[in-house]
Amino acid sequence: MDIALRNNVKTQGAGERAMIFAHGFGCDQNMWRFIWPDFADDYRIVLFDHVGCGGSDISAYDAGKYGSLEGYADDVIAICRELAITHGVFVGHSVSAMIGAIASLKAPDIFDDLVMIGPSPRYIDDEGYTGGFSEQQIHELLDFLDANHMGWSQAMAPVIMGNPERPELGEELTNSFCMTDPEIAKKFARVTFLSDNRSDLPAVKARSLVLQCSEDVIAPKSVGEYVAKQLPNSQFTLLDATGHCPNLSAPDETVAAIKAFLKGPPD
Repeated sequence: MDIALRNNVKTQGAGERAMIFAHGFGCDQNMWRFIWPDFADDYRIVLFDHVGCGGSDISAYDAGKYGSLEGYADDVIAICRELAITHGVFVGHSVSAMIGAIASLKAPDIFDDLVMIGPSPRYIDDEGYTGGFSEQQIHELLDFLDANHMGWSQAMAPVIMGNPERPELGEELTNSFCMTDPEIAKKFARVTFLSDNRSDLPAVKARSLVLQCSEDVIAPKSVGEYVAKQLPNSQFTLLDATGHCPNLSAPDETVAAIKAFLKGPPD
């Protein structure tokens, strides 16, 4: 199957070096519309939708392949190979931060820099680790989604987005969740919230930026700090932004942080 059709791949920009943007659970590439234009003069921008999301080919969804984050990472690698991308920049939001980390381990030549926005290698608390949720809370969340996809979307999206004084943001995320195929959303949610990628982090060679919102119910500050500490070559930036989607709620601050990181440390 043609990769461009399968993943609804779109390319923009004039730069030689590629910057690929990967959206989070229940979203699509439209979530980057306030971010990527600021990089289009300097980078070749690559936007895509994970299979089962946005404008992707839903018929390409395979429960076996996408039963782990590795299946999604394999798609990222395939897109990069198709577009002859090496030494690029990967910008991943939420679950896609871990997808990018996995892709960089499987194909070390494709990304020199990883930008992780609201990453979490494990959502469930463990001994010596605070993920932000008990195992019971995660299973209750997944059971709610299984029972009522629309109700879950309407209840959870505003909480995930935060910024209650700007209800239009929560409404956009709600609509995005509701447009996702319900059966695929249920499976992707289980893969997202039950994964444990902590052991992958110390092996990541790419220079990494962890962007953490000051208040995030999905990925609390302690998780972002943990990710940055486990990555061998990382920078941790705490944003003033709140909620889990600063790419929508605080694009200027998000762009500025990414640009500062890509410039590298001052001489």
